[in-house]
Amino acid sequence: MENGTAERWGFRGNEVLSTASAITIRGVLNEVMGNINESDPRPVIPLGHGDPSAFPCFRTTQIADDAVADALRSAKFNGAIADYLSKDLPYKLSPGDIYLTIGCTQAIEVILTALARPKANILLPRPGFPFYEARAAYSRLEVRHFDLLPEKGWEVDLDAVVSLADENTVGMVVINPGNPCGNVFPYQHLKKIAETAKKLGILVIADEVYDHLTFGSNPFVPMGVFGSIVPVVTVGSISKRLLIASRVFSIFPLTRQPLFRRAVPRILEKTGEVFFSKIVNILREAADVCYDTIKEIPCITCPNKPEGSMFVMVKLNLSLLEDIKDDIDFCVKLAKEESVVVLPGVAVGLKNWLRVTFAIEPSSLEEVLLLMSFLVLAYINPYRGDPQPWADPDCADVALYFLPCMHELPPQPVVVSLESSTQ
Repeated sequence: MENGTAERWGFRGNEVLSTASAITIRGVLNEVMGNINESDPRPVIPLGHGDPSAFPCFRTTQIADDAVADALRSAKFNGAIADYLSKDLPYKLSPGDIYLTIGCTQAIEVILTALARPKANILLPRPGFPFYEARAAYSRLEVRHFDLLPEKGWEVDLDAVVSLADENTVGMVVINPGNPCGNVFPYQHLKKIAETAKKLGILVIADEVYDHLTFGSNPFVPMGVFGSIVPVVTVGSISKRLLIASRVFSIFPLTRQPLFRRAVPRILEKTGEVFFSKIVNILREAADVCYDTIKEIPCITCPNKPEGSMFVMVKLNLSLLEDIKDDIDFCVKLAKEESVVVLPGVAVGLKNWLRVTFAIEPSSLEEVLLLMSFLVLAYINPYRGDPQPWADPDCADVALYFLPCMHELPPQPVVVSLESSTQ
């Protein structure tokens, strides 16, 4: 202070909120990207993003652009959105069932704020989307985590849900298609979730941001199908399926969002299945490339082939790597040495895992994952735990498999990010 004396102030930061907001996808990605070697001439490759619209193959339609312009002349939109969403349900939604927000994050804020009351708790999936934890802390909702089971296709551990819930539990969050796991829940599992929630007397918050972005054996089933069993609040978005987040929201800031909302009905009505099929086919091809390539990288395990969204979770076997402490250290080294950005699993609740985004140009994806394998080769310890080199099944013939590929790389390799900016 001016007189040099110490003063006691009656305000300070909220430690609970500071702790909750310390781990966010954007914050972790910024930490990883801060380690990129600026002298490296290669472009940075993002495999940690959630908005693929920066890539030419994931561009939105002209219909979306025209609809935003025409929105200035219309103010009726909730009814059209209700009609569109009712197509997937056994009952018809009314305009009053629709609540439009500025992106999915505001929807989460509204829901958790409405549910918050003294001593209340909410059940969240692990791994999951960390904004739920941050907002719950802000709303003074206690968070209790139930696991998703990789050995069962990332299904919900329903026994854990039952053991975690009590008289103060207000709801549970179900993310389908899965972010960050890339799974799609089958009908029967969703029904079991609904029946469990009914038995516990809790609300189901269905995060369906990646609805219909499915390309595996399980079709997308809205949680609202089970609305006759349990109350369901669905969180949805057009930014992922229609790929318009970055472009539209940069043109229309928050003060002009009502104009964009009026454009939604026309976008939903006029965008044809040809566009949606094209995007799903690109994602299917990219998912195949991602899964098939990662399977061949030593010390990285992919428990399930992705069937939806644009992500996959893979596990690091740190016991076979030298001088890599954890998933953050791995991602920092990957960014620094290969200019590839991947999200550490700790950001979504699973330490020593990685969330890889495959929503980039498929032609570039295999090359990018090859760069990841180079990092593994640089730090792998073939003798650890076994006197015979390359004796471990995870490491067998790694050099024979990867080293011949090195000469095929272009003179200036590409830097890729496998992670997303928002979700």
